Amino acid sequence: MLKPIKDWDDAFANMAHIAGSEALPGLWSDSAAAYRASGVNVETDIPYGDHPREKFDLVWPEGTPKGLVVFIHGGFWMRLDKSFWTDFAEGARAKGWAVCLPSYTLAPEARIQYMTTQIGAAITEAAQRVAGPIRLSGHSAGGHLASRMISDTSPLPKLIQDRVCHTMSISGLHDLRPLMHTAMNDVLHLDEAEARAESAALLRPTTQSPITCWVGGGERPEFIRQSRLLAQIWGGLDAMIECTVDGQHDHFTVIEGLRDPESAITQALVCT
Repeated sequence: MLKPIKDWDDAFANMAHIAGSEALPGLWSDSAAAYRASGVNVETDIPYGDHPREKFDLVWPEGTPKGLVVFIHGGFWMRLDKSFWTDFAEGARAKGWAVCLPSYTLAPEARIQYMTTQIGAAITEAAQRVAGPIRLSGHSAGGHLASRMISDTSPLPKLIQDRVCHTMSISGLHDLRPLMHTAMNDVLHLDEAEARAESAALLRPTTQSPITCWVGGGERPEFIRQSRLLAQIWGGLDAMIECTVDGQHDHFTVIEGLRDPESAITQALVCT
């Protein structure tokens, strides 16, 4: 019998359940900086709006790109920026894709609904610079933002939506209502109306292209539930969607394969 969740703070507490995780942001930052200094063609701080965080980086492949991959970072809409993740573009870049890594304004300065609008603007601007198909991805809160781009209140213009050929939400959050019961909501300021409006699982999909919910088998149960939830609901709405539970990866190791062009997650992202 499934037991109801009573401690929602614990349900979303990834770092508290992963030994040594407090060191990860520093390791991510150092690895990303080393990658940018390695000679890879990275165009940084391209503006898509007027706010200081309304910028994205573009990582360019050798030769003409096959199209555009977007990777939207996580951090519970409250932490981090594009500079921590540059090297996670390598798998797709090595496969011939240009990779866009956007920053967005964080809570409490911005509400989640505004972040959704910002990501739509970032993708639209990046799509003007890179021709061809678009593949969307995002991790955790970024997975939420990726799935919002293909739901029925997407901020993306239809011409851009029509170019999206695959969306991968990695450990994404698709029903935001439980977050109202966490201490994080002191910063997020979610209310019932916004939580419903920003939950992809409560919206309709707008694409006939493939959608993947990718999650680690060693993650907190709520993240696995949220990935399965979107697959189940959108599958019932005729979306071409599947959920992949990846081994025993935790919330952070699950994205490490994005650095490797031959990993299962990169293959799924750029070859599906």
